[in-house]
Amino acid sequence: MFFRLKAQVSYWLARRLFHWQWFVRQPRGWSWLEGQFARMANLGDVDAQSFYGHILTFRGVGLGAREEGLRLLRLAALAGDGKAAYQVGVISLAGTPGKAPDPTEAARFWSIAAKAGHPLAELKLKELAARDDGL
Repeated sequence: MFFRLKAQVSYWLARRLFHWQWFVRQPRGWSWLEGQFARMANLGDVDAQSFYGHILTFRGVGLGAREEGLRLLRLAALAGDGKAAYQVGVISLAGTPGKAPDPTEAARFWSIAAKAGHPLAELKLKELAARDDGL
């Protein structure tokens, strides 16, 4: 109980400090922030999984960071996070190193995003359907 409360408070603080560029540029500051994001994501917090997943997918260093980011985004998407589901759909349609583009998976995740109220998900589903009809 205490551990989770401490993690939540630290995560809240880290999200606030994330917007202070001078803090993020400091190696020790960034390391601390990343630790808080990772801890909360590993505790199963959907918001943290989505937030940290986006950071690792687009700003992480190395293939391992991108793969971990995509894993976190998938977990958040399956838990109902619209932004994460939309992004997983975009990545699925584009393909990843070692994996071909998968329109079926993209449609699946865009459907989840549309149910969560993501504004572009329905548009992407229509574009995908039109593209499939045109083939």
